[in-house]
Amino acid sequence: MKRVPASMRTREELTSLIEGRLSTASAKDELVKLATRLVVEEALEAEVGDAIGREYYEHGAAPGQGHRNGYRPGRLKTAEGFVDYSAPQVAGREAAFHSAVREHLRGHTQALEGLAIEMLARGLSVRDIEDAFKDESGRLLLSRTAVSELGAQLWEDYQAFAQRDLSEYEIAYLFVDGIAERLRAGAKREPVLAAWGHTVEGRRVLLHLMAGSKEDAETVMAFFEDMKLRGLSDPMLVTSDGAPGIIKAIEVCFPRAARQRCLAHRMRNLAAKLPEDVWPEFKVRAQASYHAPSRAIARELAAGLVASAVRVTIAARSTWASFDTRTLAHADRSNIQAGTSSQRSASEPFRLQ
Repeated sequence: MKRVPASMRTREELTSLIEGRLSTASAKDELVKLATRLVVEEALEAEVGDAIGREYYEHGAAPGQGHRNGYRPGRLKTAEGFVDYSAPQVAGREAAFHSAVREHLRGHTQALEGLAIEMLARGLSVRDIEDAFKDESGRLLLSRTAVSELGAQLWEDYQAFAQRDLSEYEIAYLFVDGIAERLRAGAKREPVLAAWGHTVEGRRVLLHLMAGSKEDAETVMAFFEDMKLRGLSDPMLVTSDGAPGIIKAIEVCFPRAARQRCLAHRMRNLAAKLPEDVWPEFKVRAQASYHAPSRAIARELAAGLVASAVRVTIAARSTWASFDTRTLAHADRSNIQAGTSSQRSASEPFRLQ
């Protein structure tokens, strides 16, 4: 069986996550960890290529130059948790091989995470890679050739992700959110717009990422139109936060889709307006309303919750009173799993079965 570089296996795992074939509790966290691992392994393999003077499958080593000798495990502690990676080993050298890149990694995990997000959100330049792999004195830890080849490979990865055909996915639910990420060490956090789709088969697919994107209607519409040009059809339901620009873009670009407010954002708003000692009970009751089997029951549970909130704080009442009962739309998932994929018109009321 032919051996393959560790980075190739990581790339396949990352692709599986993006395409919904890899199940994980937190897709966003796992995305950052896998992309970070890919960048790390690619850099370590490039460093070994510099040291022994040949590519992975290339023969003809000079005496004493050394050869690849498997991998050893490594681990980085990042904001998303521990990232395990494989570090290539070198044997047969006159002088022992010491990885300067691996030493460098230990104190620069934040920069690596930013690099990983940027790789998928807008692609990496050669300068991005050079900046990430310089030591404290400014010395580049990889050869210019290695940096150029690494940049070309990672740019190819980005192009494959950003330009792929989306028509193969029958998206039932589209989740859109703007998150703030620090793409460069020491820099301010930049907005990154993310779109995840849930297919009728139950797969969670990463459809698009865009860095430096504000949540104004024009920017979000361009984000949506890019996906539609690549074959994305109207989903049954689009979930987002309450940003006016995102809401307007959804109404313009997906007029046949129902829209709901993201429950996580709604719950955070409630938690911010309620005393900590009463929040656990309110959280359970709010979730019960969301998961109610019908709209009538949801309204009844919500009314009881509002009445209780009045006795605690007026601020909580104003937040909960604006709760959009269309968040119950997820209950239609049973229809979707049964094969229902017909679209509703914008004027048709959203009804639960």
